[in-house]
Amino acid sequence: MKISENWLRQWVNSANTSAELGEQLTMAGLELDGADTVAPAFSGVVVGEVVDCQQHPDADRLRVTRVNVGEPELLQIVCGAPNVRTGLKVAVAKVGAVLPPIDGKPFNIKKGKLRGVESQGMLCGASEIGLENEIDGLLELPSDAPIGKDIRDYLGLDAVIFDVSITPNRGDCFSALGLAREISVINRLSLNRPEIYQITPTLGIKPDVKVLNDDACPRYLAQYVGAIDRTVASPKWLTEYLTASGVRSHNFLVDVTNFILLELGQPLHAFDADKIVGDIVVRTAHQGEQVELLNEQTITLIGDELVIADEMGVLALAGIMGGLRSAVTDETTNIVLESAHFHQLAIAARARRFGLHTDASQRFERGVDFELPLTALNRATALIHDIAGGQVGPISTVENVAKLPKREPITLSFAKIEQLLGISLPADEVVDILTRLEIKTTFDGQQFTCLPPSHRFDINIPEDLVEEIARIYGYHNIAACLPNFAVDMSYDNTADLTHELKLTLANSGYFEAVSFSFSDAKVEALFDDEQLGAVLPLANPISSELAVMRRTLLSSLLPVVSYNLKRQQSRVRLFETGLSFVGQDIANLVQTPSLAIVATGLVADESIYDKRAMDFFDFKRDVESLLPQRLNKSCMSYEPADLSFLHPGQSAYLLVDGVRVGWFGQLHPSISKSLDLPVVWVGQFSIETLLGLWRTSQAVNAPSKFPSVRRDLAFLVDKSVRWQDLMNDIRHSAGKYLTDLWLFDVYQGDRLPEGKKSLAFAMLFQSVDATLEDEVIKSAMDKVAKTLTNKHGAQLRDS
Repeated sequence: MKISENWLRQWVNSANTSAELGEQLTMAGLELDGADTVAPAFSGVVVGEVVDCQQHPDADRLRVTRVNVGEPELLQIVCGAPNVRTGLKVAVAKVGAVLPPIDGKPFNIKKGKLRGVESQGMLCGASEIGLENEIDGLLELPSDAPIGKDIRDYLGLDAVIFDVSITPNRGDCFSALGLAREISVINRLSLNRPEIYQITPTLGIKPDVKVLNDDACPRYLAQYVGAIDRTVASPKWLTEYLTASGVRSHNFLVDVTNFILLELGQPLHAFDADKIVGDIVVRTAHQGEQVELLNEQTITLIGDELVIADEMGVLALAGIMGGLRSAVTDETTNIVLESAHFHQLAIAARARRFGLHTDASQRFERGVDFELPLTALNRATALIHDIAGGQVGPISTVENVAKLPKREPITLSFAKIEQLLGISLPADEVVDILTRLEIKTTFDGQQFTCLPPSHRFDINIPEDLVEEIARIYGYHNIAACLPNFAVDMSYDNTADLTHELKLTLANSGYFEAVSFSFSDAKVEALFDDEQLGAVLPLANPISSELAVMRRTLLSSLLPVVSYNLKRQQSRVRLFETGLSFVGQDIANLVQTPSLAIVATGLVADESIYDKRAMDFFDFKRDVESLLPQRLNKSCMSYEPADLSFLHPGQSAYLLVDGVRVGWFGQLHPSISKSLDLPVVWVGQFSIETLLGLWRTSQAVNAPSKFPSVRRDLAFLVDKSVRWQDLMNDIRHSAGKYLTDLWLFDVYQGDRLPEGKKSLAFAMLFQSVDATLEDEVIKSAMDKVAKTLTNKHGAQLRDS
């Protein structure tokens, strides 16, 4: 937000310099992005009056003028501006003047000749003295501008303009009042508030207002102002304030509403009263309803927007922008002024939906003081009445006080302040700081009871009050010290465990990718599967490549894989943590913290002997590395994955204790072909489920000092039998001494009966108490063979 330092000093005239004021605002949480003068440096430009204007003898587009700059001799200046004329007050750059640089070089004014006629200076347009051109031609000054006065002094061009970065939680600071209030609190100064008074109504015209949605608009004020003299221009002081704040002057009525917005922070809107048909109605938009806005953009409403309407349709998009049909023009003499409080959630996201960003929506989205509408309306009507002679009618007020934002008392213990700040402040000083912030505060010896003011939407909990105390007391006055905290050795912190997972992948050669939660609709369409729900488009996407919510993290990672492959990176290993969004619509959307990995290329770097391409089991090894090393392998199992975007024969679900952790496998060849990718291995897992496994406490047993015994068994079974079922039965029947089990050979060929396959398992037996006898191991092996024969028809192979 840009604001004139002079304007702030009219509210609170601190003895601090401009730099000191900027530093104070920054340290109070309102960062100063810049402090520049209204116009860049230049010199030698004064107010002059054109006393004679004649046609140039040798140029149709040039005029020869004689200009009074308050010196004994008139200056002869040749000018080509279309609006030069006798009697015009202008900015005159005399010989020797230095104007703002052009192409980095100072522009020096010298005596010269134009088409044979001597010119003793230059008549300036706004851009030539560093201002914005509002018309094509010379900068026209008011008729009462003092001749000979330095233009920098006359236009206040040396005034400093603060550019303040307002954080989203401090909507109360989007005004001269808000910033001045901060300065007054920091410097213990009183505010010089302007006199705001209510004009006694002289007309009986009162707008008829109906509010049909008082949840979104609990307070709405409207007032008729008629017989406005439109020949009156905006006063110079008013346009200077607007210009200093980066707002262009339009016409007097619009300038007044913009001025109130910048001065008090309350958005107002002026309707042309003669264009309103019937009652003013504040309601929710009808689906498909259209309105042409002031920027000549026609929008179609979807039905959840708040609008101001009459019998003919929508007059304005509430809290965002007015409609063109009821717009105020230079001929408008009768208006209805609107001053209202709109709920933050009724305005939030609506402006962005239609690609709009207005000063009004910026403030309403952050929260505007709900006690401000009447004050702002009185200020506006008084200015119009006093400057342009408008006649005012009574105010129409429609409000539901019960639905206005509530300011609830907050209890803050004295100990809480010391705990969070690390310093002990006297209770009197705490009460003084909070009271200066207009927070009504009482102290009972142990705790403070605080009632925030109506303009502070950001103060809701005790910690907010402590932050306010720290801001005003001064962060520089709080000594740096380490906090006291208890060390938790349980190692179940989510951030730490997630970092551990990332390190595991990094040690396996994977690189972390960070991307948006949005994806390209074309890429997302490749992952259509009923388990993932519908593709959810964004209302206002950043770009066409980021137009929908991603249902899997692969939508983000695969374009990165493609990007790297096209730059001769043939071996790519990537992972990403983030949210995936699954659901049929926004109302039923499920956001799942996920970890995704992708891999393609050789199983190892070319410098290593193993130069084969990665296969399913290589990728499975990387997947299993995500599980805790202490996890009992008997808890792990796999099921064939039925996701349409995975290869049906080379993909699986990973389960632990029967709970799905995620899925992995080869990307379906049709998708790889669509994306011009080679064989790519992909996987996605629930972070919460993974972290739950890492948090599970498992006993660490001392290794046995007795030898282990390995036994191998090979079985002939039907091809339909799952090896995983055999392993589960082996674990249950082998007894307590079985410590490890794995499948090490699968054979299918002509030497076996038709429909059969051979599976060979290795079993490791070990006791912690003694060396196992052959009889014990033989008994266990016999039980395994009997169980598999009875349940699966397995035949034990001799060789």
